[in-house]
Amino acid sequence: MKLLTAQQIRFGVVGIANTLVDAVGFALLYSSVGLPLFVANLCSTTAGMLLSFVLNRNFTFRAQDGDVRKQVVLFFASTAFGLWVVQAAVIFAVGSLLPHVTVLVPKFAGIAVGLVWNYVLYQKVVFRQRTAVPVAATEPPGGTV
Repeated sequence: MKLLTAQQIRFGVVGIANTLVDAVGFALLYSSVGLPLFVANLCSTTAGMLLSFVLNRNFTFRAQDGDVRKQVVLFFASTAFGLWVVQAAVIFAVGSLLPHVTVLVPKFAGIAVGLVWNYVLYQKVVFRQRTAVPVAATEPPGGTV
């Protein structure tokens, strides 16, 4: 029994890459370039999200044959909902259940649930592989010859 599939490992590698782009980009834009906090975060998270889309589409799920415009919309919608609703709800729930733990415990719980959320939605909705339906062989009108 495999613990992780190759696709799940690729998803993890992509997640590490886009997280590094976000974190390093944020640090550079805020500390070195001097952009305001909100602008630096907006730029770095956008860069991370764009990298995530490209790598997940081409490397993780290998979904080059799908409609890229539809995939972009579905990717952004599912990622944004995961970040802003699912993760926030988990943070609130875990923080309420465990009020005396450091704030990082609910945050990491939210990240973990968000990771599963993203993987499932990317696989089942955003980059879903359409299986070709075989065309049934038809008999010529009037039966066989």
